[in-house]
Amino acid sequence: MFDQSGRVLGIDPGLTRCGYAVLSRSGPGACDIVSLGVIRTPATDDLACRLGALQGEIEALIDDFQPSAVAVERVFFQANVRTAMSVGQASGVVLASAARRGLEVAVYTPTQVKSAVAGDGAASKAQIQKMVQLRLQLQRPPTPADAADAAAIALCHLAVAPYENRLRSSAGRP
Repeated sequence: MFDQSGRVLGIDPGLTRCGYAVLSRSGPGACDIVSLGVIRTPATDDLACRLGALQGEIEALIDDFQPSAVAVERVFFQANVRTAMSVGQASGVVLASAARRGLEVAVYTPTQVKSAVAGDGAASKAQIQKMVQLRLQLQRPPTPADAADAAAIALCHLAVAPYENRLRSSAGRP
C-alpha cells in the first residue's frame, strides 16, 4: 500500500542512460524534488558489468533517499530490438532491486504517464517537460530528458497510487 507521505523514486530505465527522480509529497497536490539525475554506464563495458554498475547505483539511491515506492516506466515495444532488450534488462535490475528491499513497485506505460502528467496520453516530450516544470514549480524544464521523464513517472505514481489503493481497499484486497 502506498505511503502518501513518503518519497517516490521514479525511474526511466535505460542501460546507457537511466533517468531517476526522487520526489516527496509536500502537501495536497504538491511535491518537491529531492534528487534528479541520470545514471550512465559506458557502452564499451561488458553487459554484465554495466548491469552490475546500474544495480549498485539504484541500490545506493534507495539507501540514500529511503523511498517508500519505486515507479518505473514499462518497457514499450521498439523497432530496435537491441535497444528494447537493453531497456528491458535495465528495468529488470530496477524492479529486482526495489523488490529485494521490500518496496512498493509500480510500473506505468508511457501513455499512463503522459495522461497523468499532461492530461493527454499522446503528449510530446516537450509538453511533458513543461508540465513537470509547472507541477514542480521549477524555473525551467528539467534536463536531461531522461531525468525529466523519471520525474514524470514519479508524478504519475503520486497521482495514481492513492486511487488504486482506494480501489483495492473497497474490493477487499490488500
